[in-house]
Amino acid sequence: MRMTVQDVMTTEVAAVNQNASFHVVAELLIGKGVSGVPVLDDDDHVKGVVSEADLLAKEEFKERYYGDDYRPPLRARIRHSVGSEGSGYYKAMGETAGELMTSPAHVTTPDSPVVLAARLMDRHGVKRLPVVDADGKLVGIVSRRDLIKVFVRGDDMIRNLVLAGIPSAVMWADPKGVDVKVTDGIVHLSGVVGKHTEAIAAVRMVESIDGVVGVRDELTWKHDDVVDVPIWGGA
Repeated sequence: MRMTVQDVMTTEVAAVNQNASFHVVAELLIGKGVSGVPVLDDDDHVKGVVSEADLLAKEEFKERYYGDDYRPPLRARIRHSVGSEGSGYYKAMGETAGELMTSPAHVTTPDSPVVLAARLMDRHGVKRLPVVDADGKLVGIVSRRDLIKVFVRGDDMIRNLVLAGIPSAVMWADPKGVDVKVTDGIVHLSGVVGKHTEAIAAVRMVESIDGVVGVRDELTWKHDDVVDVPIWGGA
């Protein structure tokens, strides 16, 4: 029920070799309409990511991207005029993808849950993650937009996942006991189950399904066994 990166990633990835020239990278970003691409070595291992922000350190890209009348902020001009030790200056002088890229790249794997990929993007403030196999080779890319696809699952699909996931002891003890309706990703649970703990388990299971926006819990139970559950870790 948990979707993984493999379920939503793009496998046709625009990428460049680390030796690709500045102009090749710029043409790719503009031609593909993307804001960044993975940078690979000769064995297709991901070495970094080169983005618009990296290329904007080059005045020629700024002029092409923003127009001939673009002038960088005074602070940026001063920073880029200071010695070659600064990273801004280094990127401004870079001529290849390997010199312009941001490295190391933040990556994910095909079997990683989409929620972990989303957290990684948020933590590092990036819009996309290269997807690599066990050898570190590029197999795809996942973007924020790809992750949003998780929340556009159809209501019928979500309902089927709910029906399949509710424990059989809850669902089939009385086939008519639980009613499941889904509207715009919101799952409505109603009916009667045998135990209070079964109702709790059902709600938690539904909440864990990717694509579920919310749960409206109207379940009731015949036996309140919550008071019978032992409390661990007491004084």
